[in-house]
Amino acid sequence: MMTGHQDSERQAIAAARLTPTQLKVMEGVHSGLLNKQIAYDLGIAEKTVKAHMTALMRKLNVSNRTQVAVAAQSMGYGRRLAG
Repeated sequence: MMTGHQDSERQAIAAARLTPTQLKVMEGVHSGLLNKQIAYDLGIAEKTVKAHMTALMRKLNVSNRTQVAVAAQSMGYGRRLAG
């Protein structure tokens, strides 16, 4: 069984393999946005967001949107201060 530290480390390694757009999609998921809203914000098709979500879930080894948001939280999203 993995410890919390090992799990965070694994997710950080996975984050290093994410594309810039995948990171933006993950940040949108963490913010609670719908795919349609993420697509609008990034100026891409909703279908493209869905493709990025599939890739994100595979790379992060998670099975749903909530787990993507949890992974984003563990990578530091949400701790940033508005500036």
